[in-house]
Amino acid sequence: MQARTVWSAELRRMKPSERQSFLLEHSGLPGPRANTELALAFADVADRAEIDEMLGTGDEYLALCAAVALGRRAADKVVNVTLRELAADSRWRVREGVAMGLQLLGDTDPDELDRIVRQWARDPDPLVERAAAAAICEPRLLRATSRAATAIWVCRHTTAALARRSPESRRDPSVRALRQTLGYCWSVAVAANPEPGLAAFRALDDSDPDVAWIIAENLRKKRLTRLL
Repeated sequence: MQARTVWSAELRRMKPSERQSFLLEHSGLPGPRANTELALAFADVADRAEIDEMLGTGDEYLALCAAVALGRRAADKVVNVTLRELAADSRWRVREGVAMGLQLLGDTDPDELDRIVRQWARDPDPLVERAAAAAICEPRLLRATSRAATAIWVCRHTTAALARRSPESRRDPSVRALRQTLGYCWSVAVAANPEPGLAAFRALDDSDPDVAWIIAENLRKKRLTRLL
């Protein structure tokens, strides 16, 4: 949070026209890790025109920053439509930006985040389902029992949707991305509310190979194993 605060203060001192070059200079890319604290800081100061301009550049880091900023504003129905499109973007960093932005929304408007992730978990696109799980399965958002219940529901619903997919469709990268995310999200949701979470987790059908993989991956997480 301290780094984000520093970045936010620096961005506020700039004109919007100066921010793009600053973001690119401090993006951390090319490299193994993008500067996510800077992206979160941008979400604190950005206006809609600035966000739209950055989406139009085609640059991955600027699109990541724009996705975070839009996620924070996703209570707006028009913004939500654009954000859903970004949740299915081919660039994984942009998809992560969507989840990060929705988590910012959850910090201030948990009811709206609840509504969005329940809607997105029913989406036919596995990448949108993935965004729902990634957004809600964040420990800081799950301190209330009702939010933990939403996380468990999203994990259960999206896992069941994956299990209904044909073997051929499961080889699609978007479905693999959903599976990968569920490979840790269950442990976060269960740890937030162990009694109903463990009941839902133990009810998963391990005869399905992808569900079995999800179970095995979550069982490797200390936050879950300490509950067993």
